[in-house]
Amino acid sequence: MLTVIGCGNLNRSDDGVGVIVAQELMQRNLASPREDVCIFDAGTDGMGVMFQARGCESLIIIDASNSGSEAGAIFEVPGVELEGKPPDSFNLHDFRWDHALYAGRQIFKDDFPKQVSVYLIEGQSFDLGLELSPAVQSAVSEVVSKIEARIADYKSG
Repeated sequence: MLTVIGCGNLNRSDDGVGVIVAQELMQRNLASPREDVCIFDAGTDGMGVMFQARGCESLIIIDASNSGSEAGAIFEVPGVELEGKPPDSFNLHDFRWDHALYAGRQIFKDDFPKQVSVYLIEGQSFDLGLELSPAVQSAVSEVVSKIEARIADYKSG
């Protein structure tokens, strides 16, 4: 199973780009659905990422980044480089997808994907708002195309 998970907050302008990419992929997948591909909108639910990833063979996560790079820049990073130990907190709002990668690997062991890719799209605005900035909007189609190619090439087993 290949699982694709979009993360972000749709109410914070470019922070919602991962969700937008996942929603676009879900719409396109309706035309020719594959039983070995799961596309999920996790929003800001790190625990949802962890549980959706459980049992899949390959995982792709999409989210916004705020690194100071040019808005709309696309980075593909191996998930192992971004895994992070969760903070010592009882607040689930602090549990993000990078924590989900770390915790899922610790909890689920061999039932957690070994192949993890993360697409990060550099945001311009993380202010309250429902629209993506033009640079980030143009990056959406490129990331959708890259992931569709990965889906087309995917063979479970």
